Amino acid sequence: MPRRAPRAVLLRCCLWAGLLLAGPAAQALAPDESVRLQATGSVEVAFSPWNDPEEAILAAFEEARELILVQAYLFTSKPLLQGLLDAKARGVKVEVLLDADMNRPGSYTVLPELLEAGIPVALETRYTNAHNKVVILDPHSPSRAALITGSYNFTRAAKTSNAENLLILRGNPALVRVYLENWKRHKDEAQILRKKDAEAWRRGKANGRKSDRTASD
Repeated sequence: MPRRAPRAVLLRCCLWAGLLLAGPAAQALAPDESVRLQATGSVEVAFSPWNDPEEAILAAFEEARELILVQAYLFTSKPLLQGLLDAKARGVKVEVLLDADMNRPGSYTVLPELLEAGIPVALETRYTNAHNKVVILDPHSPSRAALITGSYNFTRAAKTSNAENLLILRGNPALVRVYLENWKRHKDEAQILRKKDAEAWRRGKANGRKSDRTASD
């Protein structure tokens, strides 16, 4: 059974097609325009520190059967790391994009553990901040495609001491496809790491945001 967040007030709202927005199916984003989609499916909402967004993310990881794609600014959470390792162990393909500056060598990033587990990792170096917090789940499945986004960083501080929001959107494959195309565009620009790079990250000079370096997750 998929885990459910304990003591979390997770609001589920059904947003049926045509109730809020009208527009085309998913399409590639042009440089100067947004995409408007029909609202459909369900929205799961969690706020920290009152709810438990991390548990909601872990439950969503457990629902994945084919593919998990991650875009993270900060990634220090050991429970979320374990959730990805567990998904990989049951045959789910996992790939991760990380902000290069906030996951630099010597910080408390989980990047070395990802590489050592054979999970492909790439660093985003083009942007001042690669500030996305996105997880794409089973994007090619009409029934399971889901999207996780919001302000929530993948850190202990985001769970315990920050004010954060998290959305998990299910039942809107067109929306997931738009995010998938954006994820691919970012990956094409990113620096691919190799498994042997893990040791360099462990040895490197410590850097990163102080509040996430004072204690490991």
